[in-house]
Amino acid sequence: MFFDLTNSLATFQAIINELLRDLIKIGKVESFINVIIVGTDKEKGHNELVAEENDLYVKPEKCK
Repeated sequence: MFFDLTNSLATFQAIINELLRDLIKIGKVESFINVIIVGTDKEKGHNELVAEENDLYVKPEKCK
């Protein structure tokens, strides 16, 4: 018998929202499923903000 995780997208979104809750509340980050948008004025601030939360990193080829 095959068992699958129901509501896997909703579960994943809830985990991401919990991890980034503080940054979402102050308006520095927005997230939707597999997209996390970090809004900063300068590149230096962006890198510091990403590094301070949960050991996240940026792939430059995926950034605009």
